[in-house]
Amino acid sequence: MKWRPPARLVLLVAIVYLSQLVSQSESASSQKAFRRDPGHPQWHHGAFHDVRDTIRSDVRRMLHTRAEVPFQVPLEVNVVLIGFSGDGGYRYAIDAHKLEEFLKLSFPSHRPSCLETGEPLDIEHDIVYNAFSIGQAELIALEKALKEGMVPAGSAREAEYGREVPLFEVDATTVEPVFQKLYNYIFDIENSATDKDRPVPSAIFIVNFDKVRMDPRNKELDLETLMYGKITQLSDEDMKKQEADYIYRYRYNGGGATQVWLSSDRFVVIDLSAGPCTYGKIETEEGTVSLRTLPRLRNAMFPRGLAMVNDAHEVFVGQLAALIATTIEHVIAPDVRFETVDLTTRLLIPIIVLQNHNRYNIMAKGHNNSIDIEAIEAEVKKLVHEGQEVVIVGGSHALHRHEKLAIAVSKAMRGHSFQETNKDGRFHVRTKTYLDGAILKEEMERSADVLAAGLLEVADPSLSSKFFLKQTWTYESDGSTDSILKHKPVWASYESRSSKTKKKKKQKKEGNLYRTYGTRVIPVFVLSLADVDANLMMEEESFVWTSNDVVIVLEHRNDKIPLSYVSETERRHAFPSLAQRHILAGLASAVGGLSAPYEKASHVHERPVVNWLWATGCHPFGPFSNATGISRMLQDVALRNTIYARVDSALRKVRDMSENVQSFAAEYLKTPLGEPVKGQKNKTSTELWLEKFYKKTTNLPEPFPHELVERLEKYLDSLEEQLVDLSSLLYDHRLQDAHLNSSEILQSSMFTLQYVDHVLSSEREKMRCCNIEYKYPMQASVTFIYGGILLAGFFVYFVVIFFSSPVR
Repeated sequence: MKWRPPARLVLLVAIVYLSQLVSQSESASSQKAFRRDPGHPQWHHGAFHDVRDTIRSDVRRMLHTRAEVPFQVPLEVNVVLIGFSGDGGYRYAIDAHKLEEFLKLSFPSHRPSCLETGEPLDIEHDIVYNAFSIGQAELIALEKALKEGMVPAGSAREAEYGREVPLFEVDATTVEPVFQKLYNYIFDIENSATDKDRPVPSAIFIVNFDKVRMDPRNKELDLETLMYGKITQLSDEDMKKQEADYIYRYRYNGGGATQVWLSSDRFVVIDLSAGPCTYGKIETEEGTVSLRTLPRLRNAMFPRGLAMVNDAHEVFVGQLAALIATTIEHVIAPDVRFETVDLTTRLLIPIIVLQNHNRYNIMAKGHNNSIDIEAIEAEVKKLVHEGQEVVIVGGSHALHRHEKLAIAVSKAMRGHSFQETNKDGRFHVRTKTYLDGAILKEEMERSADVLAAGLLEVADPSLSSKFFLKQTWTYESDGSTDSILKHKPVWASYESRSSKTKKKKKQKKEGNLYRTYGTRVIPVFVLSLADVDANLMMEEESFVWTSNDVVIVLEHRNDKIPLSYVSETERRHAFPSLAQRHILAGLASAVGGLSAPYEKASHVHERPVVNWLWATGCHPFGPFSNATGISRMLQDVALRNTIYARVDSALRKVRDMSENVQSFAAEYLKTPLGEPVKGQKNKTSTELWLEKFYKKTTNLPEPFPHELVERLEKYLDSLEEQLVDLSSLLYDHRLQDAHLNSSEILQSSMFTLQYVDHVLSSEREKMRCCNIEYKYPMQASVTFIYGGILLAGFFVYFVVIFFSSPVR
């Protein structure tokens, strides 16, 4: 007879087993990567309420006391620490709160400049830092994606004189979606994608991976199990093996090898466990990225010399803070390339291909080197604000049909000699030919409107009258056989500075073209040349030359050209047949005012200086990039640049207005002894400068109009409120509202400046009849008369005193 367990016992065992399964599934699901649970810490964005009063006081001091105080705009920077909670490489830990406090003390503000003028803008960023760490599950998920994306790429050296170890490369575009998940998870982007008024954060991901865990040669370790398990601590021997005897590095879309890269979204990645990487310009120290540019955790854990471990930790945190500051200066809030005050509502970009051959046409679709106008238009529209119409047309012209353009291309050919060493070890002198973009611009910009109007007429006749005013197309200028070019010679455009003759108004001739009001035209000239020097480039080893109103790109079908830039042990090469990236780089600078992430204005050197650290990533600039798109972070920078240009221009107009009023007051408002009018003794030095002038109405003639003082007071009060609101809108990333606000500020400043100039000029005309002079009397007879009267008065006084004495 078999023994059977009781039914109750079987039921109890089943319940216990099911409860264990449920608890395990709940624990696993609770630790799932990128899962937002109810207790997940929320990202807070509300620092503007803490600094509103400070911004208001600074704005008031700037407007009313004529103090050189820049306009304060809070800028929030989020520093995300990955693998710094004792769960990454070397089990290293950083206190996020202490790092945040250190950043506030060491780099509290940043003031961008204009690369074109070298002058700082009247805008200063008050940086608000948020530093926090991520969980273990997200760290393991990133390591798993990185391990799967590693591809063997030979070998590399650990240090300058280190040993050769296996090398793996990671295409940053393949692991970028996992970092994008982390970004959306931290800032809850997916749940608020439809909310346009929600602030959009900028993030810096600082990564410290465990290289032993994600060693691609170790196929036995399953990283999925580590997401829910406990990470073991390391012994001293394990610490020494944390480099895992291999090196990995990134390449963004086939660009240069790097440890840092700019993503297509609003975050950057700094991987301290990758590399080290070296790249820069040959025989040039400036901006070179070396083995010591980025801090290494191995140096912090095993310091050399007499340095203690605690001191090494402080040094590492200081280097990390300097790296964050460099990222802010070059990527998050970089300098402005061109400060263009643009109030137009229509933007026309004609892509004009000028070719000296008939072998191929880069405007034709279907080729590997074809220009994709739709892709360029999609990227440019992201650089302008809503409501601005963007039209891009393209066409090709034979260069030999426009003789003056062909002559301009020939004149722009330049050459410079340099010495280089060959394999024999000797110096050899070589001459390199290049194309000078500045000379080309002088000729190209004069023909831009006519060529652009012709392309627009062919592409869409309905838009032609919208962008240009024309009477007829058959008018031919005298003395020129070129039906397209109708302009003066180059020397005629330069006017003598000493000539004081007034400019005559130009008469509109029949056949001439004039841009309609509210239209901006930025032509892109693509020179497609054949039978030229195989290494022909433009200046500074580039294929694009940009100004604020024209872009010139060089293209020819030759093999890749070796550059004087090196990445690791290999030279970088340029492909002259690929014009798409260079067109986009030129338009990004001309339309959005974007500067290359490796350039920065230096007031000490009085020129732009370079730092090649951020030369890689999702941007079209420089020899180390290979992307044909623009990151969202740089798109935000371009939109802010338009606003900053308007505010900077408006504040300069306010200062000019203040100077005009002060000079008028200094000239006409004086005491009888010739001293300037001063305020009351109880007024401080920071009192309103308008209160230094009189406010009380009087029946006497007023050399300073009382109405002007009242209107200026009202204008400055309203401008103060507008600037405070603008600072709040920029902090909340409401760029469209900030764009409208800045337009109103600029227009009101222009109108007020014109009003002040008109009133002061009319008052000067009234005051021409009066003149105050201080001089000694020149007639001797008048002097003797006054002297006699004085002596007679003294005589009468003494006579009266003498005879009125009681003794007498």
